[in-house]
This record gives sequence, structure tokens and C-alpha cells, in this order.
Amino acid sequence: MKVDQKGHTTTIKNTQYKTAEFLTKFSNEYNSFKNQNLIIDLSTDKEIVMEDVKSFSELIKKHKKNKKSFVLVTDSIDYNKVPSSITLVPTLLEAHDIIEMEEIERDLGF
Repeated sequence: MKVDQKGHTTTIKNTQYKTAEFLTKFSNEYNSFKNQNLIIDLSTDKEIVMEDVKSFSELIKKHKKNKKSFVLVTDSIDYNKVPSSITLVPTLLEAHDIIEMEEIERDLGF
């Protein structure tokens, strides 16, 4: 797991685990990241399936209650089939853009 923090956003890259294993490891360390906007880079797991993405749902809901962004990154999933409660994008650049837009919305009170 590689962690990169820039300003109000932390990017966590899954470097060696299957997504399910990574989620377990990340969940155990979640409290140290709960006050940051999070980008979870799952792009190294080429065998990722929709159930892996959906397994982040509870953590995403918990994180968004704190008024922070939670974005998953992978280009191996059909985006049309992802539930609307999950923000999934194909690149890190798009993840940063989403977080900036959500920050602006929160600042404006939306």
C-alpha cells in the first residue's frame, strides 16, 4: 500500500494485494485517513470485478457522512454498471478533478 498525501487529499495505491485483501488492510487503518479526501487507486488489480468495487460501499457511506470525498480509480470496470453511491473513475487526474468539484460544492453549501 503506497500512501501519497497532497493538501487535503490522500491517494492510497493498492500495490500488491487482490482488492478484497486490500480492503481489509485499508479498513484496519481507516481511522488515520478519515479526515482526508481519499482516492483509492485499484488500477493494479486487473482481475477486479464489480463485487470488489461494491465491497467499498459501507466505507464510502461512512466517509461521506464526514463531508469528505471518496473516489475509486480503475479502468477495468464498466462504469455504467456502478451504483450511483460509488464514485469510480478511470484515471487519477479525473479523481482529483472530482474531489475539487465536490470541495467547491461543499463550500457553496450544496
